Amino acid sequence: MGEIGEHRSTLLHCPYRSFSCDDLKQNIKSSPSARSSEKRDHIEKSSKLLVKPSATPSKITMLFKVVSLLLLLSLSKLVWSKTFPAGATYYPDLLEVGAEELVAGLESGAWTSVDLTKAYIARIEEANPVLHAVTEINPDALLIAATLDAERANGTIRSALHGIPMLIKNNIATMDQMNNTAGSYSLIGATVPRDSTVAGKLRAAGVVLLGKSNLSQWANFRSSNSSNGWSAYGGQVTGAYYPNMDPSGSSSGSGVGSSIGLAFAALGTETDGSILSPSSVNNLVGIKPSVGLTSRSLVIPISEHQDTVGPMARSVSDAAYILSIIAGKDINDNYTLAQPFDTPPDYTQSLNFSSLRGARIGIPRNGLTPDNTSQPILDAFEASIQVLKNAGAIIVDNANFSAWDQYVADANAPVGNSTIVLDADFVSDLANYLSKLTSNPNDIKSLADESNFTHTFALEDYPQRDTAVWDQSLSLGYNNSDYRFWQAYQYTSFFGGEGGVLGALKTYNLDALILPTDYSPGLPAAAGLPVVTVPMGYYPSNSTVIKSQTWGLVEVGPNIPFGLSFMGAKWSEETLISFAYAYEQRTKVRTKIQPYFVPNTQLGDIV
Repeated sequence: MGEIGEHRSTLLHCPYRSFSCDDLKQNIKSSPSARSSEKRDHIEKSSKLLVKPSATPSKITMLFKVVSLLLLLSLSKLVWSKTFPAGATYYPDLLEVGAEELVAGLESGAWTSVDLTKAYIARIEEANPVLHAVTEINPDALLIAATLDAERANGTIRSALHGIPMLIKNNIATMDQMNNTAGSYSLIGATVPRDSTVAGKLRAAGVVLLGKSNLSQWANFRSSNSSNGWSAYGGQVTGAYYPNMDPSGSSSGSGVGSSIGLAFAALGTETDGSILSPSSVNNLVGIKPSVGLTSRSLVIPISEHQDTVGPMARSVSDAAYILSIIAGKDINDNYTLAQPFDTPPDYTQSLNFSSLRGARIGIPRNGLTPDNTSQPILDAFEASIQVLKNAGAIIVDNANFSAWDQYVADANAPVGNSTIVLDADFVSDLANYLSKLTSNPNDIKSLADESNFTHTFALEDYPQRDTAVWDQSLSLGYNNSDYRFWQAYQYTSFFGGEGGVLGALKTYNLDALILPTDYSPGLPAAAGLPVVTVPMGYYPSNSTVIKSQTWGLVEVGPNIPFGLSFMGAKWSEETLISFAYAYEQRTKVRTKIQPYFVPNTQLGDIV
């Protein structure tokens, strides 16, 4: 594997190249939100995070940006500076703090968005040499935060998350100085005509787009022998609950970053398990929305029929706030036009402690395929069933998937219908994304181009990590306009729909199905159905450590978390969120599992 550190730049990258970065940083440090010299020094240290090469702006533009930043920071100081008696200000633990507490501090003037942004940058810098969760920091993050502080001072509040920093997965495009690479060197410097729709919605809502999170390269759609959380561009992500822990994927960095408070929360993407699985093992709530609830426009794709974008957060409440912002119709993604509502719901209105009373919850036992590592998960699952019963739910056991055996046989086939759908979609959908780039330094226009680049660029770690998935896609010989694709898609839709989740819901008159998250992603993915995972338990201290056979990451071991999934019909996110919230509030499992690695920087070190 090639050395990638030499290709990286400093954490506080300065986009204003004709001015002294030291002068600019000194002015930022002089604001009231950075009074701890020790932590300021920590933030200033050199980092190994990649920062996008950017065009040199004009001197007038640079001067305007610098003056604007200084004025905004000065205004932030005038408005928010307060004198507190010694010990009077409470600063929440960034490992667990939620949106409402962060916003309360912003409203009271206890801290600013600039403070929050600085604290999260410092935490990223502490954690990244160990966990590699973040590929790059937005060079404009502090300027954005200062702008949002000024807006708050003037009475302009864009949304409930105004001024709150988030990470987004490095396959979600932004029209700024950050790269969007899917973890590959091939797309460094490539640009897009606008923000992806979901990133644009966050930006418009006043969220600070703090940086890009690392991922399993190409969202786990390149290799047969790679590891979860590895990308050429970002290195190997590891989880924070056991040394050298497999972080799952493909939204690996989003999972780790959100879990240990490198940001308020993160966006992930899923084709089949890529939000749910890393949320589960990183002790998070993850919402995998119905395909079409959130736009995929300018998100690097795998499959238009299965891809979706959703939140990964430390609580159901926080995830609901994020989903309320990013959901909605988009003319650039015609799947969203099928939404049954003109305005998406406010999902925070679904946070109902009593929602399980009278709810019919099914258990598809034939979807449980335990092995010799599963007993702690199964024990926690049975305990969770009792929690649901105690909350008033009606449990319908053996609400089984009628086509489960056919689905398993297809999934295990060398080239089954599920494989054909993803392979054919990827050939078409990747080319479609690449055609929209406004600059493309490596002239990558197709999967064949990307494969050639990967085979010849040393840092892509080929052939140690193969391209077997792409080889299969290319050898298929057709894309998603071919009749053979549609034959395969009919089968997979049946597996997930009438033969799977939808059939069980209808047959047993259910409101939702539950399974341990380890067993839940496949069928809902095939039919584009929603799932919410919430922390359920963790492996006990006497668990035998089991490592992956290829790269030696710890897949099973003491303290590694796992989740419970609520599955439902399309557009049933409100119902699933309400059930997940009611379960979460009765169990509070997340707070019972402590990571082995936690950054030290807190808001009190910055303010």
